[in-house]
Amino acid sequence: MIGILIIAHAPLASALRDCALHVFPDCASGVLAIDVLPNDAPEDTLESAALALDSLGTREVLLLTDVFGATPCNIAQKLTDGVQTRLLAGANLPMLLRSVCYRHESLDALTARAQAGGVQGVMPVGSTAPHNQSGKLNATSHHDHQQ
Repeated sequence: MIGILIIAHAPLASALRDCALHVFPDCASGVLAIDVLPNDAPEDTLESAALALDSLGTREVLLLTDVFGATPCNIAQKLTDGVQTRLLAGANLPMLLRSVCYRHESLDALTARAQAGGVQGVMPVGSTAPHNQSGKLNATSHHDHQQ
Protein backbone atom coordinates (compact mmCIF):
# COMPACT_ATOMS: atom_id res chain seq x y z
CA MET A 1 0.00 0.00 0.00
CA ILE A 2 1.10 3.51 -0.76
CA GLY A 3 1.55 5.84 2.20
CA ILE A 4 0.03 9.31 2.30
CA LEU A 5 1.70 12.27 4.02
CA ILE A 6 -0.18 15.57 4.31
CA ILE A 7 1.92 18.67 4.96
CA ALA A 8 -0.17 21.82 5.33
CA HIS A 9 -0.68 24.98 7.34
CA ALA A 10 -1.94 24.22 10.87
CA PRO A 11 -4.48 22.85 11.57
CA LEU A 12 -5.42 21.77 8.03
CA ALA A 13 -3.17 18.72 7.74
CA SER A 14 -4.47 17.16 10.97
CA ALA A 15 -8.04 18.16 10.19
CA LEU A 16 -7.91 16.47 6.78
CA ARG A 17 -6.41 13.33 8.33
CA ASP A 18 -9.09 13.31 11.06
CA CYS A 19 -11.82 13.58 8.42
CA ALA A 20 -10.31 10.70 6.45
CA LEU A 21 -10.15 8.58 9.60
CA HIS A 22 -13.79 9.40 10.28
CA VAL A 23 -14.71 7.77 6.98
CA PHE A 24 -11.92 5.15 6.84
CA PRO A 25 -10.79 4.43 10.42
CA ASP A 26 -8.60 1.53 9.29
CA CYS A 27 -6.27 3.83 7.31
CA ALA A 28 -4.68 5.46 10.39
CA SER A 29 -1.23 3.93 9.99
CA GLY A 30 -1.04 4.76 6.28
CA VAL A 31 -2.02 8.44 6.46
CA LEU A 32 0.08 10.90 8.45
CA ALA A 33 -0.12 14.67 8.88
CA ILE A 34 2.35 17.44 9.56
CA ASP A 35 0.85 20.77 10.60
CA VAL A 36 3.11 23.71 9.80
CA LEU A 37 2.78 26.40 12.46
CA PRO A 38 3.42 30.08 11.65
CA ASN A 39 6.61 30.36 13.71
CA ASP A 40 8.08 26.93 12.92
CA ALA A 41 11.51 26.98 11.34
CA PRO A 42 11.33 25.31 7.91
CA GLU A 43 14.38 23.17 8.77
CA ASP A 44 12.60 21.76 11.85
CA THR A 45 9.45 21.02 9.85
CA LEU A 46 11.53 19.36 7.14
CA GLU A 47 13.13 17.13 9.76
CA SER A 48 9.72 16.20 11.22
CA ALA A 49 8.33 15.52 7.76
CA ALA A 50 11.30 13.31 6.86
CA LEU A 51 10.76 11.30 10.05
CA ALA A 52 7.04 10.97 9.26
CA LEU A 53 7.88 9.86 5.72
CA ASP A 54 10.17 7.14 7.10
CA SER A 55 7.65 6.08 9.73
CA LEU A 56 5.06 5.31 7.06
CA GLY A 57 7.14 2.23 6.34
CA THR A 58 6.10 2.08 2.71
CA ARG A 59 8.18 2.11 -0.44
CA GLU A 60 6.01 4.70 -2.17
CA VAL A 61 4.36 7.84 -0.77
CA LEU A 62 1.90 10.40 -2.06
CA LEU A 63 2.61 13.83 -0.56
CA LEU A 64 -0.31 16.25 -0.33
CA THR A 65 0.07 19.93 0.50
CA ASP A 66 -2.29 22.86 0.62
CA VAL A 67 -0.88 25.78 -1.40
CA PHE A 68 1.70 25.67 -4.17
CA GLY A 69 4.65 27.91 -3.35
CA ALA A 70 3.89 28.19 0.37
CA THR A 71 6.17 26.84 3.10
CA PRO A 72 4.44 23.43 3.42
CA CYS A 73 4.75 22.85 -0.33
CA ASN A 74 8.38 24.01 -0.36
CA ILE A 75 9.17 21.55 2.42
CA ALA A 76 7.34 18.73 0.63
CA GLN A 77 9.27 19.48 -2.57
CA LYS A 78 12.49 18.74 -0.67
CA LEU A 79 11.10 15.30 0.24
CA THR A 80 9.90 14.22 -3.17
CA ASP A 81 12.11 12.37 -5.59
CA GLY A 82 9.58 11.96 -8.40
CA VAL A 83 10.17 8.20 -8.43
CA GLN A 84 8.97 6.80 -5.12
CA THR A 85 7.12 9.93 -4.05
CA ARG A 86 4.73 12.26 -5.82
CA LEU A 87 3.54 15.67 -4.68
CA LEU A 88 0.17 17.32 -5.28
CA ALA A 89 -0.66 20.84 -4.10
CA GLY A 90 -4.20 22.07 -3.47
CA ALA A 91 -5.18 19.30 -1.07
CA ASN A 92 -8.84 19.03 -0.19
CA LEU A 93 -10.99 16.34 1.42
CA PRO A 94 -12.29 14.80 -1.83
CA MET A 95 -8.67 14.45 -2.99
CA LEU A 96 -7.67 12.74 0.25
CA LEU A 97 -10.66 10.39 0.31
CA ARG A 98 -9.97 9.35 -3.28
CA SER A 99 -6.31 8.79 -2.33
CA VAL A 100 -7.23 6.56 0.59
CA CYS A 101 -9.60 4.50 -1.53
CA TYR A 102 -7.03 3.76 -4.23
CA ARG A 103 -3.83 3.29 -2.19
CA HIS A 104 -3.48 -0.21 -3.66
CA GLU A 105 -2.90 1.11 -7.21
CA SER A 106 0.42 2.22 -8.69
CA LEU A 107 1.79 5.56 -7.55
CA ASP A 108 1.18 7.09 -10.98
CA ALA A 109 -2.44 5.89 -11.04
CA LEU A 110 -3.02 7.02 -7.46
CA THR A 111 -1.61 10.47 -8.21
CA ALA A 112 -3.92 10.84 -11.21
CA ARG A 113 -6.95 9.66 -9.21
CA ALA A 114 -6.12 12.00 -6.32
CA GLN A 115 -5.82 14.99 -8.64
CA ALA A 116 -9.08 14.11 -10.37
CA GLY A 117 -10.81 13.68 -7.01
CA GLY A 118 -9.62 17.09 -5.90
CA VAL A 119 -10.81 18.80 -9.07
CA GLN A 120 -14.11 16.91 -9.29
CA GLY A 121 -14.83 17.64 -5.64
CA VAL A 122 -15.10 21.36 -6.38
CA MET A 123 -18.46 22.20 -7.93
CA PRO A 124 -21.13 24.85 -7.81
CA VAL A 125 -24.16 23.91 -5.75
CA GLY A 126 -27.52 25.49 -6.54
CA SER A 127 -30.03 26.70 -4.04
CA THR A 128 -32.74 24.28 -5.14
CA ALA A 129 -33.62 21.31 -2.97
CA PRO A 130 -32.03 17.98 -3.81
CA HIS A 131 -34.21 15.61 -5.82
CA ASN A 132 -34.99 13.46 -2.79
CA GLN A 133 -36.40 16.33 -0.71
CA SER A 134 -39.77 18.02 -0.93
CA GLY A 135 -38.40 21.51 -1.30
CA LYS A 136 -40.59 22.88 1.49
CA LEU A 137 -37.54 24.41 3.10
CA ASN A 138 -36.95 26.54 0.03
CA ALA A 139 -40.59 27.13 -0.84
CA THR A 140 -41.85 30.67 -0.42
CA SER A 141 -44.76 31.21 1.87
CA HIS A 142 -47.61 33.53 1.06
CA HIS A 143 -46.23 35.92 3.70
CA ASP A 144 -42.96 36.50 1.85
CA HIS A 145 -44.47 39.08 -0.48
CA GLN A 146 -46.17 41.13 2.21
CA GLN A 147 -44.46 44.24 3.52
